[in-house]
Amino acid sequence: QVQLLESGGGLVQAGGSLRLSCAYSRNSFSINTMGWYRQAPGKQRDLVARVTRSGSTTYADSVKGRFTISRDSAKNMVYLQMNSLKPEDTAVYYCNAWGVNLGNSWGKGTLVTVSS
Repeated sequence: QVQLLESGGGLVQAGGSLRLSCAYSRNSFSINTMGWYRQAPGKQRDLVARVTRSGSTTYADSVKGRFTISRDSAKNMVYLQMNSLKPEDTAVYYCNAWGVNLGNSWGKGTLVTVSS
């Protein structure tokens, strides 16, 4: 298991920016993919963005061109830069780590609220 701790959520006006951070406890060699997911009230948890150990990234269509995921393996950190935020981006954002031998690990989440 990997311990994950998110930070950086908060209240922002539409059009604004936030940067989420996730600190993870384990040596990144055992982690294949780091990602951010989000869950809005009454909805399922969905992928926002993920980055592999090799640096390949995947984004949900709804955030392409606005969000950027990055990973600093030397610091055991992963970030989500969110620009041009919209009210529909309001959700609890969860950090995820996945490895072949580790399985899935989740943080407790950080709330992002975008006001119109």
